Amino acid sequence: MDSKPALSAPELKAQIEAERAGRPFLVFREGEGEQLILPLEANAELWVGRSPSADVRLGWDEEVSALHAQVEVVRDECTLVDDGLSRNGSFVNEERVHGRRHLRDGDSLRFGRTVVVYRRPGENAPEATAVASEMPAAATISPAQRKVLVALCRPYKDSDSFATPATNQEIGAELHLSVDAVKTHMRALFEKLDVGDLPQNQKRVALAERALQTGIINRREL
Repeated sequence: MDSKPALSAPELKAQIEAERAGRPFLVFREGEGEQLILPLEANAELWVGRSPSADVRLGWDEEVSALHAQVEVVRDECTLVDDGLSRNGSFVNEERVHGRRHLRDGDSLRFGRTVVVYRRPGENAPEATAVASEMPAAATISPAQRKVLVALCRPYKDSDSFATPATNQEIGAELHLSVDAVKTHMRALFEKLDVGDLPQNQKRVALAERALQTGIINRREL
């Protein structure tokens, strides 16, 4: 199975913009490593496979069947369907799908060696599985930095994708820290979650949304 490289700043920005559009979407990398984002329209049926006729074409992956599986969209609800048509099977969070599997925000779908992540913006799904390759950053975050990150994300408690992250003053008041101490933690978090190269006015939103998107911070903690 192909490993997923860390997101670049433009790729993270593209995912954030897709989230703000409000529709479910799929995000994956094509054979040369370029990130692709596919919005899912309501009441659609999309074929996944290597065939040129597939809606989600994975032509670079020889382990994917010509027509491998389907993604069904009913309003904002998505289901992965694999009725045995594929030779190597389809997997959700590394569990093989036999028939149908309802998808939740953050689920990792695997067809052959290709991983496709399902995103449903605004879904409050504590049980959703984070993309494994994004999780190593969590191991480097100190307990103090984690408290700052939770406080930063607090305005997103009600799943509002248009929320504004907490200010340094608000974080300091909640955690009884000076604003300078909060700024020090924030600079470290920008680097650890790979948003340090974004424009200054985008970093805080990108940091909060990435922490929630990858599961480093769970909405239950807010």
